[in-house]
Amino acid sequence: MSIKKTLLALALSMGALGASAAGLDLSRYQLGANYALDTLGGMGLEASAVSYARDRNSLFFVGDEGLGVVEISLTGQTLGSMRFSGWPTNSTHNDAEGLAYLGNGQLVVVDERPQDAHRFSYQAGGSINLANAQSVSFGGNAGNLGTEGISYDPRNGGSFVTVKQGSPQAVLAGGLNFATGVSTMSALFSPALLGLASLSDVQTLASVDALAGTAAADHLLILSLESQRLVEVNRSGQIFSSLDLSGLTQQAIEGVTVDEKGIIYLVAEDSGFGNSRLIVLTPVPEPASVMLMLAGLGLLGWRARRR
Repeated sequence: MSIKKTLLALALSMGALGASAAGLDLSRYQLGANYALDTLGGMGLEASAVSYARDRNSLFFVGDEGLGVVEISLTGQTLGSMRFSGWPTNSTHNDAEGLAYLGNGQLVVVDERPQDAHRFSYQAGGSINLANAQSVSFGGNAGNLGTEGISYDPRNGGSFVTVKQGSPQAVLAGGLNFATGVSTMSALFSPALLGLASLSDVQTLASVDALAGTAAADHLLILSLESQRLVEVNRSGQIFSSLDLSGLTQQAIEGVTVDEKGIIYLVAEDSGFGNSRLIVLTPVPEPASVMLMLAGLGLLGWRARRR
């Protein structure tokens, strides 16, 4: 490996050190990048949910007008899209607010008001009539304060976590069987423990490599648009770390996801500014990690001089 490539690999490994056995420690995260998303005739506006696709090294997001799903690069470039050609008749607003990527091109989108989850296979340039997709209802009609987020936990055969916005707030976990239409979702803890004005999205941390096999792999990220906060909690509702998002953008941040390195991706709707945004949060290495990286860089520099 060349000196340049070795330096890059070392720097990237240090940048991923936000994850440890104790959790992500959101207090050490900072703004890494902020990208404008294409409007795509309205499909790319009002970004309301985002999900990371590890097997594609990309992100998917939906807007809450329910026009379709968009695949983007980790730097916000449009890679493709798939239109929603129809919604079930009980969907009065086509309000796509939750999105989860299951792997192998499989996606789940949640309609906020009836609290229905629809599973489908992504095909770039195609369309899906959600009325004909496999679906599960898990909460009944909740109006405009229904389910705002869903996340997939791939362990032990797969399960889901969802958050309901308010009146009352709810954090649910369990199974969604799309073949039978049966839900086993139940409450994890009282959301009052979080002290958040609303619940806007949720992301499991089971897929963060550095957390594998630790208690922190059970942790969740919960986003609140109204409180402008991101919190890391366990499945009893205990808060482990939090991050103030108020200085990141004037636009409404509605979606959160994370990759295997612990890098966090947020989406914010256009909010009248013309474009939705992809916001990337990266961890600042701990001082000991920085010293280790500097020592490594020094050694590589010495070896280069010796040559």
